[in-house]
Amino acid sequence: MMKFYIGSGMKHCELVNYYSKILKENGWQQTYDWVKNINDDVDIKDMIKYAKMEKQGIIDSDVVIILLPAGRGAHIELGMALSLNKKIFLCSATKEEFSIEHTVAFYELPDIFKLVGTADENLKEIIKCNEKI
Repeated sequence: MMKFYIGSGMKHCELVNYYSKILKENGWQQTYDWVKNINDDVDIKDMIKYAKMEKQGIIDSDVVIILLPAGRGAHIELGMALSLNKKIFLCSATKEEFSIEHTVAFYELPDIFKLVGTADENLKEIIKCNEKI
């Protein structure tokens, strides 16, 4: 069973939930769902607790998926995934995220898979990786 973690900006919660739903329907296991902890009543102790759970979610995953455009936290998650040698997918609806004006040097590393398409198109490619790992 493939274990996954999804990082993105908070504004993409619905998309994160959609990716999670489809992957779970295909037998994958989510290591941590940070979306469930988003609320307006968060203090520093909560943030520390959530950060520890997010870190452990990345450690426990086989695959890390970053939905672009992503926020600062997701880029930290990307860095953790790189340092832990996780299989990484960067998913975007448009090629613009990978243009020279918008890209990040780390997006260009050869062990990162860049996917451009609809959520369903990107998910199809991610699910295929299960056969290759």
